[in-house]
Amino acid sequence: MSEIFEGYERQYCELSANLARKCTSIGLLNGEEKKQKLSELKTGLDEAESLIRRMDLEARSLPPTQKATLLGKLREYKSDLNNLKREVKKSSTNDVLASRDELMEGGMADSALTAADQRARLLMSTERLNQTSDRVKDSKRVLLETEELGVSILQDLHQQRQTLLQARETLHGVDDNVGKSRRILNSMGRRMSRNKWIMGGIIGVLIFAIILVLYIKLNSRR
Repeated sequence: MSEIFEGYERQYCELSANLARKCTSIGLLNGEEKKQKLSELKTGLDEAESLIRRMDLEARSLPPTQKATLLGKLREYKSDLNNLKREVKKSSTNDVLASRDELMEGGMADSALTAADQRARLLMSTERLNQTSDRVKDSKRVLLETEELGVSILQDLHQQRQTLLQARETLHGVDDNVGKSRRILNSMGRRMSRNKWIMGGIIGVLIFAIILVLYIKLNSRR
C-alpha cells in the first residue's frame, strides 16, 4: 500500500473520530458556545473532505490491483463523511428551530417568527439540495471509476495481444528452423545413400580384381 495514502488515511481517521465526538457533545450546548462548535465542525469537515480528495488522487495513481482495494476503502470514508455532514446539518437545523422557539416564548413579533420559519425551511431545502448534489457526485465518481476500469482492461488486453503476437512470431521462427533442419537431414541422407552405392561398387570391383589375380596365378602354376 502507498505510504502517502496511509498517511492521509491516518489523518482522516483521527479527524473523523474527533468530529464524531463533537457531534455527540454539541447537543448539550446552547447559544454562542454551540455556534462556535458548529463553526469548528464545518472547518473540520472541509479538512476531512480535502483529505479524501488527496486519498482519491493518490489511489488513482497506483496500479490497478492496489487501486481497486484503496478505492473500496475510500468509498467507506466518503460515506462516513456524508454521515458526519448530515449530523452537522441536523444540529444546525435544530439550532435554528430552537431559536425560533425562544422567539415564540419571548413574545417576539410575527415577522421574526416568520423569518425563523423561512430560515429553517431554507436550511432544510439547502440540505436536500446538498444531498442531491452528493448523489450526483457519487454517480460521477462511479462513472469515472467504471471508465478507468474499462481503460485498464483494454490496456491489459492490448498487452496480452502483443504477447500473443510475439509468441506467434517466435513459433514461425521455430517452424522455419525445423524446416531447414529437415531439408539438411534429407540431403545428408541422400548423400549417405549415394556414397553407400559408390562404396559398394568399389568393393565389388576390388573383390573381382582379387579373384581375377588369384585365377591368373592358379593358371600360371599349371
